[in-house]
Amino acid sequence: MKKKGGRIFLDLWLKKKKKKTGVLLNFKYSVFSFTNKIRRLASHLELQKKDFSSERGLRRLLGKRRRLLAYLAKKNRVHYNKLIGQLNIREQ
Repeated sequence: MKKKGGRIFLDLWLKKKKKKTGVLLNFKYSVFSFTNKIRRLASHLELQKKDFSSERGLRRLLGKRRRLLAYLAKKNRVHYNKLIGQLNIREQ
């Protein structure tokens, strides 16, 4: 069974983080999952410029990820900065 490119990286990342449990891992996994979906949709929209349904879905995912990251930044700034650095989302 062939794995997709994003899933391989996700599996390796989860194996590395398997020791940690709890809410923080759930947040990291959610943000990581949203980031993979966002990158996939962004590359799709580069080719299909008039696909407005996908564009709407991209905006919804961006909003969800932004809200999760805002909550994480408020609760634990160190983990927020570490996650941003790992995913290469924003400039610090």
